[in-house]
Amino acid sequence: MKNHLGSSNNKKKMKKYTYILFIFCFSLTIFGQKVSEKKANILFEKKSYVKAAEMYEQVKENQNVLQNLGDCYYNNSQMKDAVRVYGKLFLTFKEHINPEFYFKYAQSLLGIADYPKADVIMSEYLKYNVSTTNFIANLATSIPFNYVIQPMTKNTTNCDFGLSLNGGKVAFASSRNTDSKSSTWNDMPYLDLFSAEINDKGMLTNVAPFPKEINTKTHESSATFSPDGRFMYFNRTNDKKVKIGEVKVAGIKIYKAEFIDGKWENIKSLPFCSDFYSTEHPALSKDGKKLYFASDMPGSVGSFDIFVVDVNEDGTFGTPQNMGNVINTIHREQFPVISDDGSILYFASDGHQGLGGLDIFMSKSKEGVFGKPLNLGENINSNLDDFAYLFDEKNNKGYFSSNRKGCDNLYSFTRIENEKRFVIEGEVKDKNTQYLLPGTLVSLYDDKEVLLTQMLVGADAKYTFTTEPNKKYRIEAAKDFYIPHSEEFTTNEDGKLEYTIELFMECYDDAEEIVSKRQDGKVQIVLENIYFDLNKWEIKPEAAKILNVLLDLLNKYPEMEIELGAHTDSQASDTYNLLLSNKRAASTLEYLVKNGISRKRLRSKGYGESVPLINCGKSKPCTEQEYSINRRCEFIILR
Repeated sequence: MKNHLGSSNNKKKMKKYTYILFIFCFSLTIFGQKVSEKKANILFEKKSYVKAAEMYEQVKENQNVLQNLGDCYYNNSQMKDAVRVYGKLFLTFKEHINPEFYFKYAQSLLGIADYPKADVIMSEYLKYNVSTTNFIANLATSIPFNYVIQPMTKNTTNCDFGLSLNGGKVAFASSRNTDSKSSTWNDMPYLDLFSAEINDKGMLTNVAPFPKEINTKTHESSATFSPDGRFMYFNRTNDKKVKIGEVKVAGIKIYKAEFIDGKWENIKSLPFCSDFYSTEHPALSKDGKKLYFASDMPGSVGSFDIFVVDVNEDGTFGTPQNMGNVINTIHREQFPVISDDGSILYFASDGHQGLGGLDIFMSKSKEGVFGKPLNLGENINSNLDDFAYLFDEKNNKGYFSSNRKGCDNLYSFTRIENEKRFVIEGEVKDKNTQYLLPGTLVSLYDDKEVLLTQMLVGADAKYTFTTEPNKKYRIEAAKDFYIPHSEEFTTNEDGKLEYTIELFMECYDDAEEIVSKRQDGKVQIVLENIYFDLNKWEIKPEAAKILNVLLDLLNKYPEMEIELGAHTDSQASDTYNLLLSNKRAASTLEYLVKNGISRKRLRSKGYGESVPLINCGKSKPCTEQEYSINRRCEFIILR
C-alpha cells in the first residue's frame, strides 16, 4: 500500500542518496579538501590529532600512516583505537619500527587491561621479563596506605585537573569555558584556571574563573600558591610556535603573579623558562623556599623530568637542578608535589613500572637523598593517566586527577593505613662485576620450604616482599646462566623494620674453569672430546670418564639445564650424518639420565655435518685431523 511518502522502493533510494550526501558533506565539513597522506601528515605535525586521525583513517595504510594514526589515538588516551592501529603496525612492520612504538603499544595494551600481551611487548622493549599481575600483587602488600576515592563533580565531561590549595579555596584547570576556542590537539576548549570551594561532601562548589589577567586565549593550568597567598605560579602555553628541529612547537612556561589590592598583577614568566623547551606543573614547598616542576630542558634524562629550584628571599631564583635518575626515567615524570616536611616527593610517571599511563609514585628522602619511587597501588592508580596527587595534611584529605572515565576529572580521597607490614627488600647484583641483574626471579620460602611468593625484578633489580613477625624465611634468586643464590633470615616484632639483603649472584663461567662464554654468546662446558667407534653411538669407557665430569657439574648445580649436541664429519651423506649424530646425542643423554640426572634438564640434538668447526670436505679436502675436530660433542648451558 502506498502512502504520502511514495513507494517503498523510492524510500530506499531516498535513504541511499541521503547517506551518500551525508558522507560527502561530512568530508567537506571536516576537511574542506581531498584527503591525502601528505595533508594528514601536516595536521599531525601541527598536533591536530583529532583531524589528523580522521584523515589517516581514510588513506591507504603504510608504516608512516599506522605509526602516526596510532600516536593520534595514544596522545589522546584513546587506547582501544591505539591498540587496534599499533596491532596492525606490529603485524606488518614489526622488524622495521622504532623501539618507542614497543613502549607505546605496551602502554596502550595496559590501558585496556590486556596484561598478558602488554607484558610480552614491554618485555621485548625492556629486554627482560615483566609481570604486571605479580607487580600489582606485590604492591598490595607493600604500599603504606589504601585509598577510598570519590569524584568531586557530577559532570564528568568538563575535563578538570590539577587541584591546589589556596587558603580556604582551591584552584584547578578546566576546559569548562565553552566560549573558548577549541584546541586542535583534542577538540576540547582551551584550559583556564578556576577557583572553587569544597563542601562537606567533598564536592566542588562556587566555581568561578580566574580573571582575564590570568586566563588568556591560550592554556592556563597547574597553579600553586605561596604560604601567604601573595604569589601564584602557574602554567601558560605560548601563543606563538617556534621551530624546534623540523617541527613548530608552542611550549609551556611557568608564570608568577602577585596578588595586590584584590588583583593579580606583575605577571611574568620565570627567568629559567624558554621558548625552546617547556617548564610546567610548578609546586611550592610549604615554606615557599623551593619550587618543584617538570621540564624537558637541556640536561633532562627523558621526555620530561622533575626539577627543583631555590626561591630566594629577594624573589630571585637559583639554578634548576635535575632530581636525578632515581626519580627520572627516559619517559615522562610530571606533576611533582612535596610533603609539608619536605621528606616525601609525590609525582606522576609512565617510565617506572605501573598499571598503565601515568601512575602516582612517592619517594622518601633520607639525609636529603630521595630513594626508589614506590607506586601507590591500584586503589588510586588506574590503567590510564593518574596524576597531580595532593595531600592536605591539616585536614587528612587528599586530591588527585585521572582520565579513567575518558576525560580528566578531579577526585578526593581518604587514605587508610595499610595493615602492619613486615618487609624484606633488596637488590640483585652480579657477584663479580656488581652490575644489577634485571629480570632475575626472586622467590620467598617459609621455614618448611613452601614457596610463598616470587617476583621478576625490574630495571632497578630491586625486590620487596611482605613477611610476618618472628618467623624464619629463605629468599632465593635465580637467573639464566647464573648459580642460584639464597639466604635465610628471621623477622622480629618491629612491623616497620626493613631487612635489606643483597643477593650477589655468580655466573657459571666465573665460577667454573671448564665453563666459558663463546663469541656467539652461548655458554659452553668445555670437556675433552668424546669419541665413538665408526658408525656407532654406544658410550665407550673412555667417553664415560669424560661424561662423569659433566655429571659432577650437573649434580653441583641442580638448576642447570644443558643441550647435548653431537656433530659429525662430512665423509658420508647429509642424511646419514644427521641420523648418526641424533643417535649419539641421544645416547649421551641416556647415559646422564641413567646416572641420576633428570630428563627435564637435558636436551639432545644431532647437527650432522651442518656446523663444522673447520669448513672443509665440500669446498676443500679435509685432513684426518680436521675430520676428527669436526667429530665432536658440545655441551651448551641453556639456563
